[in-house]
Amino acid sequence: MSPRKIILGTILYPSGHHVAAWRHSSTQVDANIDVNHYVRAARDAEAAGFEIAFISDRLGVPRSRAEALRRIDEWSHGFEALTLAAAVAMATRTIGVVATASTTFNEPYNLARQFASLDLISNGRIGWNIVTSSLEQESDNFNPGPDFDHAARYARADEFVDAVKSLWQSWNPDGFVRDKESGVFFGPDAVKSVDHDGPYFRSKGPLNVIPSRQGRPLLVQAGSSDAGKALAARTADVVFTAQTDIVSARGFYQDIKRRSSAAGKNAHDVLILPGIFPVIGETRSQAEDKYAELQNLIQPDVALSLLETYLGDVDLSGVDIDGPLPDLPVSNSIRSRQALLTEFARKEGLSVGALARHIAGARGHWQVIGTPDDVAGQIEDWTARGAADGFMLLPPTFPEGQDDFIRTVVPLLRKRDLLSPGPQTGSLRERLGLPDLARNRTDAVRNRA
Repeated sequence: MSPRKIILGTILYPSGHHVAAWRHSSTQVDANIDVNHYVRAARDAEAAGFEIAFISDRLGVPRSRAEALRRIDEWSHGFEALTLAAAVAMATRTIGVVATASTTFNEPYNLARQFASLDLISNGRIGWNIVTSSLEQESDNFNPGPDFDHAARYARADEFVDAVKSLWQSWNPDGFVRDKESGVFFGPDAVKSVDHDGPYFRSKGPLNVIPSRQGRPLLVQAGSSDAGKALAARTADVVFTAQTDIVSARGFYQDIKRRSSAAGKNAHDVLILPGIFPVIGETRSQAEDKYAELQNLIQPDVALSLLETYLGDVDLSGVDIDGPLPDLPVSNSIRSRQALLTEFARKEGLSVGALARHIAGARGHWQVIGTPDDVAGQIEDWTARGAADGFMLLPPTFPEGQDDFIRTVVPLLRKRDLLSPGPQTGSLRERLGLPDLARNRTDAVRNRA
């Protein structure tokens, strides 16, 4: 069996992952409301052999600094994630489309229907990025209901995912007869009720959407707190993570694989994809100049506002920005990112202001500034040393940042035999080398018979 190739995904952002990308001369100023912008990015990634186009989402706008919010494009995304996923899926043929949806402000039956429908529309290329929601402002947009405490959100998420997976198993595709002569559309073994009744949800089922060719949508999880890692190890096919160096990435990788094995899964079937924020130049000096150009576009209040959000909705008003990051209460929102950034600031001796400027691009993900050889070499090193199964690309700008990576780094990865030769057909699970759930389910039905 040949070694599994590196998996590449791209995060579809408005003008780019850098907070000041929308101000850069190369970007489209209204990209956040132009569906063709997202479609083009996904198609370009597809043509380059990427396996995933990833769509992030949130259900609210932070209120930390009103003036800063007026100077950033990412909070006015323009599109709800599942709606955009449908558009991207219809405009592409082979790439997987992963959309974000919250377990805190949804019901399992509705979300199971939506994702199952998208999976049929895309012919088995959809994934669900499972989030518990993190901004307090998100809870303000919904009727009083679920406890927004961190532990309670993850307990709800555990049951939510179980309920959705049960609903997706309502139908046996082999049970569809579709016999016009007899008038029988599906047989008695084609459908079953679910009868889920738990602390948070109840759903009798069955789901009224049948499975796609890949059996069910791919499950993706991005939380790196203990609760997030426990959920990922038990349920996820793919784990998207933020790591700043190879040592921490290897530790995270080994932890998830170990937890997955303990949960009764094959650790090989849980894929770890750290984010990578590459700034690429023909020379290292040119790459550094490109990065400096973006950094010079950062407005101080914007960087500080972003830092407050990624530290878990904290208020840094009155804090000396030239001094060290103060001790912070444990976040109830994005706890793992708070811990990562706090540790990074301490290790690097960064002031509050320096930390704010540093995260304005990579947001706590792995940042690489250099030549195509530098980027390809470090990707190979991380993979060879057991720190990743692949990477989620965070282009500094669109389209230039993604174009640079595709034009200069992808050929080097292929030359090193790290990537597949080009776009691959099949369901998303097949592209990622994961078990065939549809076949496994058919085998289980036959065994029960």
